[in-house]
Amino acid sequence: MTDQLNWPDTLRARAAAHFHQDMLDGCQTLKRLGYWPGYFHRDVANDGGVTTVKKLLKKDGTSDGFTTLWELGRLDMSVEAFVLLPWYEVLFDDNERQVARTRLEAHRFNVDAFLRGLPAPPTWSRPE
Repeated sequence: MTDQLNWPDTLRARAAAHFHQDMLDGCQTLKRLGYWPGYFHRDVANDGGVTTVKKLLKKDGTSDGFTTLWELGRLDMSVEAFVLLPWYEVLFDDNERQVARTRLEAHRFNVDAFLRGLPAPPTWSRPE
C-alpha cells in the first residue's frame, strides 16, 4: 500500500471528492439496473461518500445493498470494490481495505482479476 502520509493533501482531497461523486453516480447507475439504494444515497448526500463507506465497513457482516448487488451479479459496483481501487487507497486504512476484500472474496468475487482488469488510473489521481 502507498504510504498515505506521503500523499499531498490536495491529492487526498481530490480523491475524496471523486470518491463521493463515484458513490452518487453509482447510485444512478444502479437505478438504471433496477435497484435504488435510497438509504445509502441519502447518507452519502448528507455525510459524504468516505464517511458513509467507513461506517459500512465497521459494521459486522454485509449490508442489504451488498446482498442485492451479489444477487444481481454486480459486486463490481459495491462500495467494497470501490474501496480497493488503487486511486482511492489513500482514503482507507489497511484494515478497511482488508474488510472490503474479505467480504468480496467470501462471496466468490475474484478481487485480483477485478483489479487486473481496471483501466488506467484517472488523470486526477496523478500528482501534479
